[in-house]
Amino acid sequence: QVQLVESGGGLVQAGGSLTLSCAASGGSLSSFTTYWYRQAPGKQRELVASITSGGTINYSNSAEGRFTISRHNAKNTMWLQMNSLTSEDTAVYYCRARRHYTPVLDYWGQGTQVTVSS
Repeated sequence: QVQLVESGGGLVQAGGSLTLSCAASGGSLSSFTTYWYRQAPGKQRELVASITSGGTINYSNSAEGRFTISRHNAKNTMWLQMNSLTSEDTAVYYCRARRHYTPVLDYWGQGTQVTVSS
């Protein structure tokens, strides 16, 4: 059973930067696609960015150009570097790891709060 723990959230002023981390334990993420999601108050959880085990990266429109997702398989860790933050980025950020082949495995972290003050 893989456990994911996010860290790095906090309060930042608009225009500032934060880097979130997601550390995995209990198993290797090397064969997983890993994701960052976020959920703002009163809104649905949305995908922010993803990175496959092979390094293919995708971003949401809102993240493109401002956020950078990365991972280090040997360290079993992934990151989300966020720049030029706005109040619209205020949300709880979650990491997720999913193995898409049988047996499918899907793990979520507990989330970390990011608050951007304007």
